[in-house]
Amino acid sequence: MPEPVTDRSILAADLERARADFHTLLGVAGEDDWGKASAGTRWSNEQLLFHMLFGYMVARRLLIVLRVMGRLPDGVGRGFAAVLDSATALFDVINYHGSCWAAHVYDRHRMGAKFDRVIGSLQRSLAHERETEFRRGMHYPARWDPYFADYMTLADIYAYPGRHYDHHRRQLTLTGMR
Repeated sequence: MPEPVTDRSILAADLERARADFHTLLGVAGEDDWGKASAGTRWSNEQLLFHMLFGYMVARRLLIVLRVMGRLPDGVGRGFAAVLDSATALFDVINYHGSCWAAHVYDRHRMGAKFDRVIGSLQRSLAHERETEFRRGMHYPARWDPYFADYMTLADIYAYPGRHYDHHRRQLTLTGMR
């Protein structure tokens, strides 16, 4: 995993980069692109775009979990992460089918506005974080996502969705994409 980014301006710029890029992707997708299979996943392009948005939605929740669990003894966090890791197979099923279903709710017509709201929420939260909080962290289920580490700080959580986004962006098969 790369070195954690703790510079608030870099984290904020990465959130904005993804927001702008997401709107570009929505704009270049042709009518035939939405249902087309993505590369290396079972999702269609539309489902994968929702899943990319979902990474930012998850980050908002991870921040809440970290604020609670990060204050508990290390053993509690390790145990919590181990329990979640043991449920990886179930998580994978829910992650796949959840994105399939949710793409019907936040489809191509609604996901851009949802992305804006989620990024706005993360930007506001980031702007109000105390510097001392960026080092607070907790253990995570590292088997759930290649961009989860065993231990992640608050700064790592803000950086996580951008890495997840970039990974899946390479799997899109939109005709007008560059």
